[in-house]
Amino acid sequence: MDPKNVKSDLVLILDYGSQYTHLITRRIRSLSVFSLCISGTSSLSTIADLNPSVVILSGGPHSVHTPDSPSFPDGFLQWAQSNGVTVLGICYGLQLLVQRLGGDVRVGDKQEYGRMEICADKPSALFGPEKVGKRQVVWMSHGDEAVALPDGFHVVARSDQGAVAAIENPPAKLYGLQYHPEVTHTEDGMETLRRFLFDVCGVGAGWKMEDVMEEEIKVIKETVGPDEHVICALSGGVDSTVAATLVHKAIGDRLHCVFVDNGLLRYKERERVMETFEKDLHLPVVCVDAVNQFLTKLKGVVDPETKRKIIGKEFICIFDAFAQELEGKLGKKPSYLVQGTLYPDVIESCPPPGTGRTHSHTIKSHHNVGGLPKDMKLKLIEPLKLLFKDEVRQLGRILDVPVAFLRRHPFPGPGLAVRVLGDVTEGNALDILRQVDEIFIQSIKDAGLYDSIWQAFAVFLPVRSVGVQGDQRTHSHVVALRAVTSQDGMTADW
Repeated sequence: MDPKNVKSDLVLILDYGSQYTHLITRRIRSLSVFSLCISGTSSLSTIADLNPSVVILSGGPHSVHTPDSPSFPDGFLQWAQSNGVTVLGICYGLQLLVQRLGGDVRVGDKQEYGRMEICADKPSALFGPEKVGKRQVVWMSHGDEAVALPDGFHVVARSDQGAVAAIENPPAKLYGLQYHPEVTHTEDGMETLRRFLFDVCGVGAGWKMEDVMEEEIKVIKETVGPDEHVICALSGGVDSTVAATLVHKAIGDRLHCVFVDNGLLRYKERERVMETFEKDLHLPVVCVDAVNQFLTKLKGVVDPETKRKIIGKEFICIFDAFAQELEGKLGKKPSYLVQGTLYPDVIESCPPPGTGRTHSHTIKSHHNVGGLPKDMKLKLIEPLKLLFKDEVRQLGRILDVPVAFLRRHPFPGPGLAVRVLGDVTEGNALDILRQVDEIFIQSIKDAGLYDSIWQAFAVFLPVRSVGVQGDQRTHSHVVALRAVTSQDGMTADW
């Protein structure tokens, strides 16, 4: 999906490292407005090429006083003003606006963290007349505060402690919120974002998943030549299945799907998934048995990041071999590999700026993002890489993927390798984990809770505990059971 071809105004987020930044992206998309998040230190040409209608400067853990604190590029504010682009600074983003425009930001006398009450003290574009004099609970997270505003700005809301909570300069199309409207703890946060986007900025709510589907099919057809063939790596999960269905719709039988049994699958996963592919989705799928290949490479490996890298590399080796086999049958080697990479995968593998490193601290490498070898022979097609999980499910419904399949809980690409904390080949850890996981998931389904849980799974722990079985003392393995709720896979609660 090319952001320039999206039939919607673009709200561009410049990311300065807040843990909430990608919630802003998600909240805006939930209002049917397309939103993207890029590094806060991106060049002016990168920003301008995306042609945004609105730019939001995110929060972050930095102070504008430190010499290496991240900032928007020189000339950005002049570009925004000359192109009629509205700018909103949130938390650190507000302080950045104030400081770069000649105001004064200092370490706060009373630093504010957590739930706070603010009050709009005058009619304003951000809040409207109905909010004047009324208190609202917001989520604060800042140590510095603006104490003197640049010319043309006005304070339109303050916290109970008297700190600046919201500022604006409507003629210059510049606005700032010291709190986080994107988190659920800010009670009127969505209302404030909605007012800002539609009433203040005048953007249109024109982003629809049907448009995404049409655009993706068009891009795939333009990318893949009329005689070229494509391999799709199917994991049995929602993401790769929707990606495969989308590509199949675009190029038909020139798509060749491969499902790899790497020995790290759930209980009877291979049989169940292959049946679904053949009976319900009518996708052309070849199953490759690579159990020994994967488990041999993983023998003795304990570090989860190393496991991910090994698994990513082995997958690509298998796909390359599959491509060579196809070449023998077709007389032409496939050129592309389809993967179901999602936006959160990309985000987790490439966290935000401000650390002074070109690739800052990694949460985890995804086998389909950070685990790919540099010498991979196949070119990637990732039609879902700008979408969140719930958006992929919407797209799947439009593509007639069975609802029961779309409701499946997410399963990690490296499979049970990252749910066995230790060497996966030691003892019968994988078999125990498969049985525990099957009992746990079936119990959740029997209780009618499966669809209200985002993800439930079991973890094999590298510890033993004393127990009693049949009047005998036992000293055996421990498993953990975990279940979380989430809307988009970016934040979760137990």
